[in-house]
Amino acid sequence: MDNRAFASATHLAAEIRDRQIGCLELLDFFVARAERHNQALNAIIAWQVDKARQRARAADAALARGESWGPLHGLPMTVKESFNLTGLPTTFGNPVWKDNIPPGNAVVVDRLEAAGAVIFGKTNVPYMLADSQSYNDIYGTTNNPWDLACGPGGSSGGEAATLAAGLSALGAGSDIAGSLRNPAYYCGIYGHKPSWGLIPTRGHGPPGIVTPTDISVVGPMARDAEDLALALGVLAGPDVLQQSAWRVELPAPRGRQLKDFRVAVWGNRPDAPIDDSVATLMANAVAAVAKAGAAVDGAARPAFDAVEYHRLFMLLLRAATASRLGEADFAAQQRIAATLSPDDTGPVADVARGATVAHWGWGRANEARSKLRYGWHDFFRRFDVLLAPVAATAAFPHDHNPDRGARRVIVNGQPIPHVDITWAGVASLCYLPATAAPIGLTARGLPVGLQIIGPEGEDPTTIEFARLLAAEIGGFVPPPGYE
Repeated sequence: MDNRAFASATHLAAEIRDRQIGCLELLDFFVARAERHNQALNAIIAWQVDKARQRARAADAALARGESWGPLHGLPMTVKESFNLTGLPTTFGNPVWKDNIPPGNAVVVDRLEAAGAVIFGKTNVPYMLADSQSYNDIYGTTNNPWDLACGPGGSSGGEAATLAAGLSALGAGSDIAGSLRNPAYYCGIYGHKPSWGLIPTRGHGPPGIVTPTDISVVGPMARDAEDLALALGVLAGPDVLQQSAWRVELPAPRGRQLKDFRVAVWGNRPDAPIDDSVATLMANAVAAVAKAGAAVDGAARPAFDAVEYHRLFMLLLRAATASRLGEADFAAQQRIAATLSPDDTGPVADVARGATVAHWGWGRANEARSKLRYGWHDFFRRFDVLLAPVAATAAFPHDHNPDRGARRVIVNGQPIPHVDITWAGVASLCYLPATAAPIGLTARGLPVGLQIIGPEGEDPTTIEFARLLAAEIGGFVPPPGYE
């Protein structure tokens, strides 16, 4: 095995700087792997290899002159399909936009390239980024490299599968309700959902949209926690409208060893059960953290009602995503909302209420959220991180039933709804940073992980905790057949 396939981006960038490998040589290495493995995975769905080779040659020439483009100089990578990348379509998996070629790059793409990255492809997503699987009528279905019969998660599933299979050095995804964390979890890699607003989202949206979407964020995905820190340093900072006055100065991690951390653990709740196979691995990880000397509290909880917290998340989530609805779809949601009984809390009701909430109602909901944000601020005076599950099970078989309400996964022998974003909402609602980190394999040989949630604006703390956890229990491992 060529260890470069699964080396950290940080290590590969250092090899390039030290002239141990050429930029074009490394690009061709990853492209060759992608050509070999991508047919079965269908993870990379749009390519710009010729353009990438031109840039890689220029990167080699710059190094020969003693020039550096930045910390990602010559590093081959991919990005999620929903990021604008000049010359390639941005479709969100929606056939209506299959010919949408954006006139410019997303801010994330510009910053990656300004730091020296060589982007050679885009990766698959679900229709309108609205599924926990990654399939659409334009590009088809993406498979999980750990088990081709399973999905890699969504909506950043193509990116997660690409990284897990060793087809790219670094990736970029997005997250509003687990869209980055869940695929990282299902594929055994790392993903970081940043504090809301820390990384500009402009250029990651439907055609013509420049307004940031509430709750929605963009962030890095990688095989190593140190790569999340590397990418965050490149990506974090205000967009052009704020750059004349604002700067980002991220605080140092709260600890440099596990024993420095005060750790809260939220491992179970009646409204969001997790399978024993996941719970066991999480318990093992928590035990390792405690053994390393961290102060661990398994009973600490923020001072709010968990069920009401989730209801508020669903209302504001659906209000946020309603901006993507066309007039006909919005009118349909209005008709549904008009028929709802007050005690209907099902998924159809959640969507209709959130999509049609009046601004007065949204303002009251946002006020409730603001109070919760201050509650989290108080909580993180007593604790440095909160460990929680990402999802109920490991990767599950493909299920494209158009009736999403009928989809099910099995948790401890019992069927539960296919999509449960309760755990994702813990961090998403109040703009908290959360790092998804692998913690081991189930008896079936599928990866699972946990999310490390931290105080708003202190993203380096959750990333550093993930790095330290990997040093204690191990981190990413390659899926069989890709070594």
